[in-house]
Amino acid sequence: MRCGKMAAPLPPAAGTPGAWGGVRRRCQRLLYWVPVLFISSILCWSYYAYVTQLCLCECRLVCLVAYHVFFMLFVWSYWKTIFTLPMNPSKEFHLSYSDKESLEREPRGESQQEVLRRAAKDLPIYTRTMSGAIRYCDRCHLVKPDRCHHCSVCDKCILKMDHHCPWVNNCVGFSNYKFFLLFLAYSLLYCLFIAATDLQYFIKFWTNGLPDTQAKFHIMFLFFAAAMFSVSLSSLFGYHCWLVSKNKSTLEVFRAPIFRHRTDKNGFSLGFSKNLRQVFGDEKKYWLLPVFSSLGDGCSFPTCLVNQDPEQASTPGGLNSSSKNENHLFPAKPLRDSQSHLLTDTPSWSETTAKAEKGKVGMSNPALTMENET
Repeated sequence: MRCGKMAAPLPPAAGTPGAWGGVRRRCQRLLYWVPVLFISSILCWSYYAYVTQLCLCECRLVCLVAYHVFFMLFVWSYWKTIFTLPMNPSKEFHLSYSDKESLEREPRGESQQEVLRRAAKDLPIYTRTMSGAIRYCDRCHLVKPDRCHHCSVCDKCILKMDHHCPWVNNCVGFSNYKFFLLFLAYSLLYCLFIAATDLQYFIKFWTNGLPDTQAKFHIMFLFFAAAMFSVSLSSLFGYHCWLVSKNKSTLEVFRAPIFRHRTDKNGFSLGFSKNLRQVFGDEKKYWLLPVFSSLGDGCSFPTCLVNQDPEQASTPGGLNSSSKNENHLFPAKPLRDSQSHLLTDTPSWSETTAKAEKGKVGMSNPALTMENET
């Protein structure tokens, strides 16, 4: 070994706990793809059964064209949901090396509170834990942005996490939530279309109106599968449409977001139209296509606060802090234009006010205790 160079670490020997742990993780990653392979196999079989055994045999060219439109949109949105990587918090939310050392070195108490206050004073965060502490992830070593949660399967913090979906082997969050909604919509339309166009042949099957060939069994099972998936998908799609209309995630339904003033289950709701635009964007021509058009950066969100607490930063444009039922621009750092214009019904912050409030946000936080969340 040459002087001044360190030898590369040796891989764990076979039979050691580290080696077995790596094998186990690889096996788990392979098992996570089983639901995706199951859906893909059902999709391939349905294509064969509908196109080859039904449309081509019956010369139904119009149905064949319409089927391929639904099929392509279904596959496109499903692909985007699976392979769009979830977005993680940006570097500004990670603790610096010195802050991490201080947090590990100091005993749990006021000293750790001070470290978190210093790290979060300029960050656009307004939600807290149940005990009133800043939401901190001890696995990723970062201050969690609003609506961000740590996924135990991905072992990462995911921006605006909704849930981890085994059917797509991916976390559904800010980066792919629109794709997930379109996947549910197009898969439901795909199943309904198959069930509707296959119904007459399904009836003929039970009345012995079909010739005794292999195709009759494909037709029967195709209708059963399409009808069964239509029922389950309609309930799931309806639930997520309701979430979009209320600007909630699945996690926020089970645990309402806690702001500095109080818990507010509708704290991020801006009204149906603005909630819809936050997910699908402003340009309607992209709404039905699996292309990213959601507003914002996933780290900060406009919110509607009621009965704002006195420790909160002063309201924009010199408004009285006791005013109710008004949309307030959050955070102290200006939101991106795509987010800010959702709040056009209220005055925007002036640059001088924003700069003044930027220095006050960290000082106005209540006494915080460190609490680890997953």
